Amino acid sequence: MNEHYRYNDCKERGRFERLDYTAINVKGERIPKYCNVYTPYGYEEETDKKYNILYLMHGGGGNPDAWMDSCPLKNLFDNLHAEGLVEPTIVVLPTFYTDGNASEGMAGQREFTINFQAELVRDLMPAVESHYRTYAETADEAGFKASRMHRAFGGFSMGSVNTWMSFGHNLDYFAYFMPISGDCWELEQMGGNKQPEATAKFLHDAAVNGGYTNRDFFIYASTGTKDIAYENLTPQMEAMKAFPDTFAFTEDDFTTGNVRYDAVPDYVHAYQLVFEYVGNSMPKFFKN
Repeated sequence: MNEHYRYNDCKERGRFERLDYTAINVKGERIPKYCNVYTPYGYEEETDKKYNILYLMHGGGGNPDAWMDSCPLKNLFDNLHAEGLVEPTIVVLPTFYTDGNASEGMAGQREFTINFQAELVRDLMPAVESHYRTYAETADEAGFKASRMHRAFGGFSMGSVNTWMSFGHNLDYFAYFMPISGDCWELEQMGGNKQPEATAKFLHDAAVNGGYTNRDFFIYASTGTKDIAYENLTPQMEAMKAFPDTFAFTEDDFTTGNVRYDAVPDYVHAYQLVFEYVGNSMPKFFKN
């Protein structure tokens, strides 16, 4: 497994900054929100350089600061960039909650993840990608579609639920997906366990109806065998194998397929381990 998640000081340090924007909540009200944005070392000086972008979502009950509170995320990306293991990438840490309300229970959280799919393209992406240098020539739907091969979405736990939602609803704008310890709740809560075949077909249909082949998107899913999400995510991943023309499973760096699933023995549901998954996934992204 990848060891870059362990803290190791780096001379080429990127930076985090807060970006404020407004979004529409589940009540239809426009409210203030913010995200945290990481830019790699040299971003300020290399003014003509374009960057890939990863939107990375926290778990249940979290907020845009969760990744920074729980893990040395910045140090991981600093070292991956310094060693040339990842393509130059901006990382955005948003939240799917509205009005700061994270206490709605599982059903409420599912509603928030559904609502976030509209906010993502309508509010968050324009705010971020009009401010930072990504491959989007214009910060609108046309620009996002044209640059989708340079954009990823990932998340942990409920953030992984959100990642599958983004695959199902926003595949036009993203080509890389990093679901960590969470299944797809499109059909129902914990649908990856309760309706694995129907959930897999929903994801298959999202790709096919969008006109995408198994070389147009890439999924690196991870969890641990002792993770509470294992029994929900694994049936879904197994059911996805029924659609090999859409989901070509591989154990390499996406040269022979477009879906990889790592179920690590004895790993549990914890940010410290999730951080390792991010370090494993990112060197595989943005190379196709």
